[in-house]
Amino acid sequence: MTYTQYDFLLELLHTPSPSGMEMAIQKKWINYVKAYADEIRTDHVGNAIAVLNPDAPFKVLLAGHCDEIGFIIQRVDERGFLFFEKVGGINHKAAVGMRVTILGFQETVTGVIGVNAQHHGGMKGDFNVQDLYIDCGFQSKEEALSKVQVGDLCVFKTDPEILQDRYISARGLDNRTGAFMVAEVIRKLSDKNLPIGVYGASTVNEETNMGGAYFAAAGVEPDFAIAMDVTFATDYPNVNIKKQAEVHLEGGPVLAKGAPIHRKINEWLEKAAKEKSIPLQYELTPQATSTDADKMRYTGKGVPVALVSLPLRYMHSPVETVSKKDIDMEIELLVTMLESMTGKENLNLL
Repeated sequence: MTYTQYDFLLELLHTPSPSGMEMAIQKKWINYVKAYADEIRTDHVGNAIAVLNPDAPFKVLLAGHCDEIGFIIQRVDERGFLFFEKVGGINHKAAVGMRVTILGFQETVTGVIGVNAQHHGGMKGDFNVQDLYIDCGFQSKEEALSKVQVGDLCVFKTDPEILQDRYISARGLDNRTGAFMVAEVIRKLSDKNLPIGVYGASTVNEETNMGGAYFAAAGVEPDFAIAMDVTFATDYPNVNIKKQAEVHLEGGPVLAKGAPIHRKINEWLEKAAKEKSIPLQYELTPQATSTDADKMRYTGKGVPVALVSLPLRYMHSPVETVSKKDIDMEIELLVTMLESMTGKENLNLL
């Protein structure tokens, strides 16, 4: 990644985008990609779509969701402490003692998730999210409600870290990396004379209901779609590799295999990988992918889908970690495949 590209990814990572409140990050995504797209589209749920060659009859949709997991304020007690529920599959055990940013209706507020001192018994192993609370320094319910309200969203307050100039560690790499890679594919294809239409979508709501992907695919009506997301790396201590495929950072993009995945799209991706000597890894999705691919597949008359994922350590924690090398390889893989297409590809399996 060049400095400009890396700076853009950092900008995305610094921008809170909990599921249901993606407007700020979408504006930044549009501002970056509009210089390369023939057309920018938005819709009523907040998707942003950059289009290359919009008049082409054969259309391919790439989707990377921009929303992140977080919390939602549930109630405020009389002393001004805030209680909350999960937004998406966030690990509440990782929240103890963390700082948070509350996107209040009046202003952005910093708080800390309280932790019982070890001298007073510490945290019990069986605690749940209802046992936690946020301390913003308010002294009363009235003071708290002057700045935040029930339904306000919040995220961990962390900064991205670069590890040995090799890995990126941050909250919300799932899946700002996907939105970033979609934008980079559009940028790299923008000077090509493509015979196909390429629709790059930064989708919303994946972490909660995947509704953004449904709206995007229903609106575009692509011939096929590829979800660009993250998947579980298994190359760190205490992971049970008997339960999932072996996936390593710097091992290359991960292709899904299973009933929802269209075999021909995977074959085209594998051909592109071989051409560029890009290593591939595989994961199994026998019934569903649990990504945007699932919703896109069931739009319109049905959409053939594939899933290309970035290996990621420490899923849904404040310190998710990915490799810059894997990001570059995944972008190159998609660019190579798409620029080789003629627009006359036959997706019929029989």
